[in-house]
Amino acid sequence: MNVVEAQELSVRYGATQALKSVNLKIPEAMVYGIIGPDGAGKTTLMRSLCTLLPYSEGSIKVLGYDALTESAQIRASIGYMPQRFSLYQDLSVEQNLRFFAKLFKVKKQEMLSRREELYEFSRLKPFAKRLAGNLSGGMKQKLALSCALIHTPKLIILDEPTFGVDPVSRVEFWQILHELNGDGVSIIVSTPYMDEAVQCDQITLLHRGEVIGQGSPEEIISGWQGKLYNIKGDNLQEMFKYLQSKVDKADLQLFGSEIHLYSKTALHKEQIETWQTEYPGLKSCVEIQPGMEDVFLRMMQ
Repeated sequence: MNVVEAQELSVRYGATQALKSVNLKIPEAMVYGIIGPDGAGKTTLMRSLCTLLPYSEGSIKVLGYDALTESAQIRASIGYMPQRFSLYQDLSVEQNLRFFAKLFKVKKQEMLSRREELYEFSRLKPFAKRLAGNLSGGMKQKLALSCALIHTPKLIILDEPTFGVDPVSRVEFWQILHELNGDGVSIIVSTPYMDEAVQCDQITLLHRGEVIGQGSPEEIISGWQGKLYNIKGDNLQEMFKYLQSKVDKADLQLFGSEIHLYSKTALHKEQIETWQTEYPGLKSCVEIQPGMEDVFLRMMQ
């Protein structure tokens, strides 16, 4: 069974096309990633799946329900965590959980039992009386996730849940997601972080509202064609300018303190030595295996 099916989904904001003919089939009991930079259409897609945004063309089914005619059934069956923290800052952790339990008509005894389960995996119990507004960024995200899970949904949809969260909290959050998935919960998560793509079973890569790749992270990376080189040296910006005069600018990408160079064929040793002679600051140029970010940047072009 597929928890989500979208066919030829298109969304417009006036003259702007936010999504263009997006097709999705997401199997149940899977961690599915929607990956792309800011402006790719991730939030538009997530909100459309949650029936919070009307779409121009196409169709959506979530858990077998039609998004146009059965939106109430969808909203009652899923958990949704928006991009920005949207809980009540002046309510405590416990009060937020109780409020959302009432909102989803969870019976009191079931709510108490569920709350203890959520406290256990989120480790928020020691902070039950603390106001949500006084929590750290990582703890706020755990609380938002807990509120989305209070009614035991079959599917949770998370829009950039780790954006702006410190690295340690990001790791903890993904550990929680994998634990939930191990319990049979289907998860759809969007993220701009390419390193998080490998946390997912399958992914869709979005760029300017269009799908540019789908499959498992391993399948997408294995589709790389050509060679990739890691270049290190002194004065990175000057070295980058020098290399731009030698190769196609589109084949060069800055990666922190390094430069990645794409080439259709292997570079000859003599060519690298010539570069090092002309720019002595170029210390090394070695072939490497591409990561998801390399592949995505290449696919964008």
